[in-house]
Amino acid sequence: MTEPDAPDGDGAHTVAVSVPGLVSLDEDVELTLASTGKLLLLAAVARGIAAGRLDPAEVVEVREEDRCGGSGLLGDLSARRWAIGDLAVLTASVSDNTATNTLLRRLGLDRVAEDAAALGFVRTRILDRIREPRLPSHPPTFAVGTAGELARFAAGLDGRQEWTRLMLGWMACNTDRSMVPALLPHEPEDREVPASVPPGRVWVANKTGTDVGVRADVGVMIGSGRRIGYAVLANGPAGDEHALLESVRQAGLAIGCLAGLPAGRRRPSGGLPLIADLPGLPAGRR
Repeated sequence: MTEPDAPDGDGAHTVAVSVPGLVSLDEDVELTLASTGKLLLLAAVARGIAAGRLDPAEVVEVREEDRCGGSGLLGDLSARRWAIGDLAVLTASVSDNTATNTLLRRLGLDRVAEDAAALGFVRTRILDRIREPRLPSHPPTFAVGTAGELARFAAGLDGRQEWTRLMLGWMACNTDRSMVPALLPHEPEDREVPASVPPGRVWVANKTGTDVGVRADVGVMIGSGRRIGYAVLANGPAGDEHALLESVRQAGLAIGCLAGLPAGRRRPSGGLPLIADLPGLPAGRR
């Protein structure tokens, strides 16, 4: 397993943005994903359920080795046995680290990697279970990948196959709308894929990732103009998370325009690029 690419330059930020066929900014740069990497696990679970390899009602015991701090609820709940379908909902909705580790143990990293390869992922992969703390003897991070591969994956979640319908339903439960959709008019509790979206609004199903020096968001956005898959990955030095978040939100404004919202812009703090200029980018890296 290789180390993830470091941000360009000493102490610099890398903000990679991809909307297939519309925007490509550093989309092939391998970056740290934080919890957006859980999408690969969720895809393996959804594909297993759709193929009959997994029963969503199968009950799995949460072991002590699965327990992990950080995001999630299982660490504060008394139940120790959960259905696979429930663990998937917890992973997608509140990015539950303990649920993630339990599912990873049940499926195995090899199974997740095989499903990821079948979906076209090459540089996007889960390296390890979630650990707190992560020691020098462990793989360097939970997951790495590229915005391009993740955006193409999100664009393929069209609901035509059972596993993509499962994925959309789980991602629509995500409680974290603080990144790409934060500045966009949308209803965060609207979990049904709409047949149409009123002008001036969007519908979003997404998965976010948050870690030291990482802010990331991958999802599906539907507006009155079009339906798109997107990925925004921001990596930078520890302590610059607010500036990274500002850039992700700026990218969200641009992505909202691509989905049919009126153009709007707001310059981020910290001297980062004006990501809201992205709709004018040609295909390929600027």
